[in-house]
Amino acid sequence: MVESRGAPPPDRDLELFQSLMTKHQDQLYRTAYRMTGNPDDAEDLVQEVLVEAFRSFHRFQRGTYFDRWVYRIMSHTFIDRLRRKPKVALESLDEEHGGRDGDPYRREPADPGAGPEELALRRELGDKVQEALLRIPEEYRLVVALSDIEGLSYEEISRAVGCPIGTVRSRLHRGRSLMAQKLMPYVNERDHRKK
Repeated sequence: MVESRGAPPPDRDLELFQSLMTKHQDQLYRTAYRMTGNPDDAEDLVQEVLVEAFRSFHRFQRGTYFDRWVYRIMSHTFIDRLRRKPKVALESLDEEHGGRDGDPYRREPADPGAGPEELALRRELGDKVQEALLRIPEEYRLVVALSDIEGLSYEEISRAVGCPIGTVRSRLHRGRSLMAQKLMPYVNERDHRKK
């Protein structure tokens, strides 16, 4: 994590910070989950981002988009974590994992509103998309998640990741192409099952 020498915000800024974080925490978690691939790492990333954003809040310019500012912090924090972390094998969301008590479980986000059939279809597609997302390089993964999942514009992504709009467009195009390649076997398999 990048250390900041900034002082904690005054009380009135603390209230604003808490209000903004509460408003955006679900969105930040979703993006962190898409970037990291599992709930525990996503929670850790959001926690690191929260601490860094709190320390740096005196630099946030009122009247600008708080979520874009926090995405920039998340982007840098995520990249720093990747640089520090040794390379490891990807873990499938389809595989069962052993819990502390020995009972198997699957890592998956909860979806409390859908029926069983819809849940199964969403889970299957969501797992395949997440698997494909984790198999593309990080610089493409981040812009795809921010654009296609969170709905940010090119300009917003450019500010969040700190690179020119042309680079964002290039990374997004390349990321989408890589995602399509990774998802093609799944699409072909589903088409074959329908026949």
